[in-house]
Amino acid sequence: MLTRFVGTVFYADLSVGLDLFVDGLGMTVVHRDGDLAVLERDGAKIQLVQNAEAAAHSERPELGLETDDIEAVYRDVAARRPDLLHPNLPTVRLRPWGAREFALLDSTTVCVVVRQWPDAPNT
Repeated sequence: MLTRFVGTVFYADLSVGLDLFVDGLGMTVVHRDGDLAVLERDGAKIQLVQNAEAAAHSERPELGLETDDIEAVYRDVAARRPDLLHPNLPTVRLRPWGAREFALLDSTTVCVVVRQWPDAPNT
């Protein structure tokens, strides 16, 4: 059975991704093997790979993270790394499609949108 979807983001410099996901979002490195790092927090997981060629030839992704307590996640990120908050969505906002969201942006334009849908438990 499938249990989880794990995306991979390619970086020319892995430290940029670690800065966003570990320092910014508070994820933990659960596996590191050379140019591969697997990160996890609260059941969310992502792989970061240092590969300059792949990073140069791939679109910088927009990733979504769903939460059931967007205010707590926002407070954590804003206190930890306010410099990573996306200039177009730096605070929690109700979006036209009904989700409450805020976003982070790293120096390579990888964007992470943190989202809480109206039917999530802590709305």
